[in-house]
Amino acid sequence: MSALRKAQFEHDEQLPPPVSETAQEVAQEEWLHNAVEQLLLGCDVKFQRRMRKALGVTVAQLEAAVGEHAKGRLAAGEVVAPSIGRILIENSGGRADKVATAELLGPSDHPQGKLGEIAERLLRPLIKDALIAQAEGGES
Repeated sequence: MSALRKAQFEHDEQLPPPVSETAQEVAQEEWLHNAVEQLLLGCDVKFQRRMRKALGVTVAQLEAAVGEHAKGRLAAGEVVAPSIGRILIENSGGRADKVATAELLGPSDHPQGKLGEIAERLLRPLIKDALIAQAEGGES
């Protein structure tokens, strides 16, 4: 019986096999990562497929989404009012209050914080068309 328990223990302690991503999944994640960075650096993300209208996400759209996110957190009582005042005062003096900004945006596990999370949410629906546009040579 102890040999059976030992074998069960060893089986239970094994790590799952590594997840292998397809080339398509890798390309999608790479495009999304690069597009999020581009958007957070203040550049619109645009592309166009053949015979179709241009698609993308603008910095203005990101700003609107971030504003809506912050308003939602304020309305839900998740942010204390002084953080907005601190942000406005600090920004008017050319400084950024990262603590107040983080409080206003809320927690995030995204590598680029809540802003990256919001940008990714805007960009994710466009991944497939963006990769097709790249393949067609129509990325701008």
